[in-house]
Amino acid sequence: MKQTRILLVDDHPIVRQGLVDLINRYNHLVVCGEAGDVESALDLVRTHEFDLVIADLSLKGRSGLELIKQIHDLHPGLPVLVLSMHDESFYAERALRAGARGYVMKHEAIERIDYAIRQVLKGELYVSESVASRMLQEFIVGDTPGESSPVERLSNRELEVFQLLGQGYSTREIADILHLSIKTIESYRANIKNKMQLKNSGELVQQAVVWVQSTGIS
Repeated sequence: MKQTRILLVDDHPIVRQGLVDLINRYNHLVVCGEAGDVESALDLVRTHEFDLVIADLSLKGRSGLELIKQIHDLHPGLPVLVLSMHDESFYAERALRAGARGYVMKHEAIERIDYAIRQVLKGELYVSESVASRMLQEFIVGDTPGESSPVERLSNRELEVFQLLGQGYSTREIADILHLSIKTIESYRANIKNKMQLKNSGELVQQAVVWVQSTGIS
């Protein structure tokens, strides 16, 4: 049986090792590469051959959404399955729009993760039934549920900046992490304040910290 070669991307070494042990229990799966950040993952994608990337969304420095987009640009045929603790109702559609082929919550049983892997490798999309039902409703009826949080108004890049602010990074540090100019980050900050109807930078940082704590992002 040909084994599926997997690149596993997660910024917590202990969690990553546990996932490696679980995935490698299946004879048809083998983790051939590991990374804890976007740059390391992209280096491996450029220099090695994988059949599938399994990635978390919270990574050191840049967001997993950015990783998904860059993998899709580098290798459009290389599927990405998101395996994350982050609420699928908020992130699943963003991940799929970025180029992911599936989204699974980390609390799911390993059998469900294996099923998601099989579906993605067959060229199918995989999301939970509740997310699939909502997406189908939006497609057929054009019914988009009201935003449950102002954060949902943010673009992926704005969300990335917002998350880094909530993690305590300064504008200069965010510019270095995202390889953008300070002026560009300041522009994103202004856009975020406008979209979230915040009065000043203090409110912006406060809301970012509260949001990061509420989502469990480390």
